[in-house]
Formats: sequence, C-alpha cells, structure tokens
Amino acid sequence: MRIAYRVETVRAAEQELIARLPDGALMQRAAAGLAAATAGMLGRVYGARVVVLAGSGDNGGDALYAGARLARRGAGVSAVLLAPDRAHPDGLAAFLRAGGRVADDPYDVLAAADLVLDGITGIGGHGGLRPDAVPVARAARGSNALVVAVDLPSGIEADSGEVLGEALHADATVTFGAYKPGLLVDPAHAYTGAVRLVDIGLEPHLPSVPDCEALQHADVAQLLPVPTGESDKYRRGVVGIVAGSARYPGAAVLAVAGALHGGAGAVRYVGPAADDVIARFPETLVSAGPPAKAGRVQAWVVGPGLGDAPGVEEVLAADVPVLVDADGLRGLDPAVVRDRAAPTLLTPHAGEAAALLGVSRAEVESARLRSVRELADRYGATVLLKGSTTLVADPGGRAPVRVNPTGTSWLATAGSGDVLSGLAGSLLAAGLTARDAGSVAAYLHGLSARHAANGAPLTASSVASSLTNAWRDVYA
Repeated sequence: MRIAYRVETVRAAEQELIARLPDGALMQRAAAGLAAATAGMLGRVYGARVVVLAGSGDNGGDALYAGARLARRGAGVSAVLLAPDRAHPDGLAAFLRAGGRVADDPYDVLAAADLVLDGITGIGGHGGLRPDAVPVARAARGSNALVVAVDLPSGIEADSGEVLGEALHADATVTFGAYKPGLLVDPAHAYTGAVRLVDIGLEPHLPSVPDCEALQHADVAQLLPVPTGESDKYRRGVVGIVAGSARYPGAAVLAVAGALHGGAGAVRYVGPAADDVIARFPETLVSAGPPAKAGRVQAWVVGPGLGDAPGVEEVLAADVPVLVDADGLRGLDPAVVRDRAAPTLLTPHAGEAAALLGVSRAEVESARLRSVRELADRYGATVLLKGSTTLVADPGGRAPVRVNPTGTSWLATAGSGDVLSGLAGSLLAAGLTARDAGSVAAYLHGLSARHAANGAPLTASSVASSLTNAWRDVYA
C-alpha cells in the first residue's frame, strides 16, 4: 500500500531523525537517492548535460548536492539559481567543488540539457510558482530534456493536491521519505509523472495512520470475498438494485452487469427495465416492486438511470448498507442519511458532488481532497468521488482517504459509473465495509477498464465483461 502524509507530519518525522544523525546526513541521504535515481534515468551519466533549477532552502540544497554527485561521475552540470542570495550555501559550495558551474544564461543551458532537476520549491511552497520562476520553468518544460522533480513538482500544493498557480510539469518525481497527498491526487498528480520513493529512514518516525493511502494488488486480494465450500448464494451476498427507467433502461442492465461480475451470490432487480435485464442476464431475480417486497438482500444500490421514479426513500429506510448513485443523489437530504443506522455509500461524480455541496463543478475538480472530506462529513456517510482521481472518504476523518491508482481516461464513457455502482453494491452485500467496498470496486473497475481498453476506446459493457480478468490479475 502506498501511504501519504501531510507536510507537517513529514517535517516532524524529519526533525526526530535529524536529531539522531550527524549534521547534514539526512540531506546527503536524499541527495544520494536523487542522484542514483536520475543516473538510472539518464542511462549514461558521463557526458550528459544536466541543469539544476535551485530555489532557496533545503529543496534547492538537495538538488545541488545531487548535481554535485552527477558532476563527479562525469556529467556536465549547470545550476540556475532562482534566488542567488538565498541558495543553500553548503549545497552550492559542494556543487562548485565537484566541477558544477552556475549558468550565466539559464535559457542556453536549458535548451541543450538532457535532464533538468526541478528544485525550485519544496513541500512548503504555496500558491504556484513565483513570477520570476515562471519563464525558467516554461523553458525547462519546452526543452527536450527529461524533467525530474525533487520531492514534488514546483508549484503544486503538497497537502491538498491543488494547483493554485503555474506549476512545472515533471516527467518523473523523486520524493523523499514518504509520499505526500499532492503526489497522489489530481490535479497535482497530473504534474508528477512517474513517482519514485527514496527511503531516507523516516518510516520509524511516522505515525501509523497516514492522511491518504492507495491500495495495491496485494491489499485488494486480501479484501476480496472468496466463497468457501459452505457458501451459498445468500452467504455470498444478495444485492438489490433499484435502477433504470423507460428512458434509461441500459443503466439498469449495466448496474446488474457490474453486480453479477462483482461476486454477488444473487442480484435482485426492482424497476421498469426488468425485461431488458432478464434478456441480458437471465440469472437475475426481478421484481415489479416496491423494494420492500422484492425479497431478502444484504445491500441495496439505488439511483442509476432512475429518473424521477420512486425508490430512494424506501431503500434508505432499510436496515442494510445502501449505495446511492446518480439520480438517487438529487435532492438527497443529509439528515436522512445521517440518521441511518446501517452504512451508506454515496458515489457522485464531480458535477453531482458540486450540486450536493452547493458549489461549482470547477471548485470540486480543483480541490478534490477537500471536497470528498466535506461531503463525507456533511452526510455522515462514506463518499466515493469519481473522476480523474477517484477518492473514498469516511466521515470525521477517522480513516485515511483512499486514492484509487487504477483506471484510464477511456473510462469517461456513458454507463461506466453504473457498472461501478453494481460492483460496489455486490461487495457491500458480501460484507465489506463501505470504505473497503468503494475503494476495492474503484480499483477493480479501473483495472478492468485497462484490460478492456488496451489503448483504445471502450464501452461500459466491456468494462463489466472484463471484471473477471481484473480479479484474476489481482491474484496473479
């Protein structure tokens, strides 16, 4: 599992470690790891042309020390000092002793560079790049060089994943000691490129509970429900689905598809699209409704393609876990959700989240981490915020926000969210918590999309069909 910590937490851990080490040793660890990582990216260090963009403070010092190491291995290394009077003095001295030189013209050296180290701002930077750094950052990005961010791309917000001004797009990021939320969460995540973590000995000094975490295959494999010899369809979980309408019968079909491929022992469908559902999936148990008369279920999914049809209030009154999506989210009363004894999982996209919060969609998309936390607190429910980075948050900050690392931009297609709802509902019915059901479903959904797309357009139906491959992939 990848885990991420806020800047304040990382700095506290660094101070604890620094107190136990010789002066400057921690920075040397970071610089050594950075130099080794960039050397691997270059392939051949001797003769390579490297430019260090060094701001003030320790981040610039890390970059200068790493530049010194590369210079000693035969690279031609130039430094562009964004704040010459405040450059890290020891780092700059080491850089010059190793044969590095300070560039007279930053644009000449950037135009010829093979690799650029972005050490302009560190984890404490806020509000985007300063105006005087913007032309240099643009020149770095416009060159043919590989841009490697030192700890995080300059200009992004480390704690929130927001980008509040201009930032430097990196091809790769080498981060020290621990991931920071901004490296995992969009829009900042879009600036990081491939992220590599360098171990500098912080782990024993970090708290056991991070601020964010991202599941990996092994974590998902441990959470997935697997039937035993004693299992039957009821023990495996029966999920009820209230979805679809005369206008959107396909939403019902896709939600059922997600549930059936998501490991449910049985799926009960309630709604007007029964004929369409049975025609595609004859194993589905259908009912004309209302939900209370459909039969026993361990969880409900309500909302996909529902239109103005009834069903949301009745499902929310049930004493089993409920997933609310799409049309079920319109006008949702926070008090009704908060008063439920059983778990509730809300799965809005950015537009639906904006309506629930009373803000613009752009505001949600620019501050995804803050938005998902606020929604979870307002409704007293687990929230899965869909989008470029899917996030899952519990109310009250009682657990780290889960960041989904799988997916593809081809998932931006009609009906994919309906498949996700059915899949997550089946996991709720199998007994997973709302947080685990949402994050495991998002992981499998994104992984399935990668299988289905394979670099080309996909359909929601193909995502559902590929879920079996995603399960196998997780266990491989």
